[in-house]
Order: sequence, then C-alpha cells, then structure tokens
Amino acid sequence: MNGLLIAVVILLAVITVVQVMKIFELSGEINGGKDNDVTEKDNQMQGTLMLVIGFLFVISVAAMFVGWSDILLPRSASEHGLEIDSLFNWSMFLISVVFFIVQPVLFYFAYKYRGVKGRKATYYEHNNKLELIWTVVPAMVLCVLIIWGLNTWGDIMNPDNEEQPIVVELYAQQFAWTARYSGGDNELGYANVNLIEGSNALGVDLSDPNAGDDFTAKEIHLPVGKSVLFKFRSQDVIHSAFMPHFRAQMNCVPGMVTQFQFKPTVTSEEMSQDPHVVKQITEINEIRAKNGEDPYDFGYLVLCNKICGSAHYNMQLPIIVESEEAYEKWVKEQKTLAEAL
Repeated sequence: MNGLLIAVVILLAVITVVQVMKIFELSGEINGGKDNDVTEKDNQMQGTLMLVIGFLFVISVAAMFVGWSDILLPRSASEHGLEIDSLFNWSMFLISVVFFIVQPVLFYFAYKYRGVKGRKATYYEHNNKLELIWTVVPAMVLCVLIIWGLNTWGDIMNPDNEEQPIVVELYAQQFAWTARYSGGDNELGYANVNLIEGSNALGVDLSDPNAGDDFTAKEIHLPVGKSVLFKFRSQDVIHSAFMPHFRAQMNCVPGMVTQFQFKPTVTSEEMSQDPHVVKQITEINEIRAKNGEDPYDFGYLVLCNKICGSAHYNMQLPIIVESEEAYEKWVKEQKTLAEAL
C-alpha cells in the first residue's frame, strides 16, 4: 500500500511540474517573449550568486575534509594495506590540489566574464601550447597513477609465497558467514552446494581425504605475521567479503571460488589501543550512552559490501588477530568436521 501511495505522489508531482512549465510558456507568449529577456541586473545577480555560492561550496569541502577526518579508518592492519593507503593518499592529494585550484578559478571567471552591456566576447580560436600542456600533463599524471595501481594490484593478487599461507574458506549465504579452516594438512576438502544436507550446511564432501581435518567456526582467528589465503564461496546470491581494516575485499560469486591473500600485521589488542581507534570508540560510546544502548567494543570484522537482501546488515563475522601461540591453542580446541558431523 505504501508503495502505491508513493507512486501516486510521484506521478502527481510530475504532472504538477509539467503544468507549471506550460503556464510559464503561455505567460511568455502572452508577453511577447519579454519574460525571457536577460537584463543587466539579471547578469549581475547571477554572476554574484555564482561567485558567492561557488566559494561557499569550496569552503564547505575544506571544512568537511577537516571535520570528518576523524571518522576515517585507522592505520592498515595488513602488509599490503600500506601500499593501498599510500596510493589512495597520493591520489586524493592530487585530486584535492586540482580541485582547490580549478574550482575557485571557474567560479571567479563565471563572475568576471558575466554579461555586461556593450562588452563583446573575444574570439579566441585555440592555443597549441596551452592545449598541449593541459592534455599532456594530466595524461602523464594519470599514467603514473594507473601504472602504480596496476602494479599494486598485481603484487596483491600474485604475492610471493615465501611461506605456505594458511588456507581459510569464507562461505557466504543469506545472511551469515561461516569460516572453514583447512586443518593440519592445509588443504580444504571438496565442497559443492549440491552436497548440502542436514548438518552438512557447507556441502563438504566428507569422502574427500582432505576434508577430514577441516573445521568450521563462527569467528575467524588469525596469527599475526602469517599469510592467510582466503577462498570465497556463495550459496545463493553475490556477496562481497569486505575486511576494511585489512584493506581487503573480494566478491563471493555463486558457482565459483574466488580468493584473496594478505598478511595481518597488527593484533586486535594492539589496534584497540591505537589512539585513533580509542578516540573513535569513545565518541561512539558517548552517542550510544545517550540512546541508552550498550557500549561498543572494537573488533575487526568481515562485512558484506553487497546489498544482498533485507537482512544484509546482519552479515558480520568477527576477526581476531592474535599471537601464534594463542592461535594454535584455539585451533586445538576446535572439532573437525569428521568429529562434528
């Protein structure tokens, strides 16, 4: 019912706008088109408005840069994330420099060269030198950024495996994540959605020798300083495994396996004590306290970055980065699929 009412309101609004436009057209015809004449006063007013509003816009962008910097992500918690942050920061720096130079000039020129009675525009066909400069310089800067980005992406997706990474599967379904560890042999057993039955919710082929020591978990534990190879599967729709603090993201596509590898470098405990994080959590908890909500404790998370359905917001899975000793202890406490099923 609400959808129908919204559709009716939108339709009526469109009809109203069309009728108002027709009234203006008829009014112009009655007055012999004089309503559309642009006067000296109009040019002065529009030029001044362009100057004032334009500069207010530039100032507001600068204010947002300053005022919202505290809500940005803290330092990267993965090895490759440092390179991604460097690429992002340089890209934003160059974009910002160009923005704060070009935009004020455009708004000022709109005012300076507004229509003035008796003043004619200068016919200026072209300038080869200027056109060469504003074509070649941006092209060179973009080439540097693109090549840097491609090399960064290539290094991330094809890492030098000096050590055997820990293999972990992230299984996505509406609306939850399940982690499956490869166990002692570091080889995941074969799995297929067609094998899902009863308590075998991930469709693991238990006859596969590599599946016997696999185990599942509802939170991810990772040893700091060790490479982890995540393999992603989806049961139903496209999901996107997003781990913002590790600068990692990969789509989970039904019918195929995707993967992403990274090395965590900051434990959960260390990140929770980072001054930037402490400030953010304090501000969050002040807001929650005013609303009568329980305090929030920091933790790494896997989120879904695709709008995959009505309970999309529920797709959160904790990630705990800890010492190797703590990780090994946790692994020993888990039941293998052979024991659990």
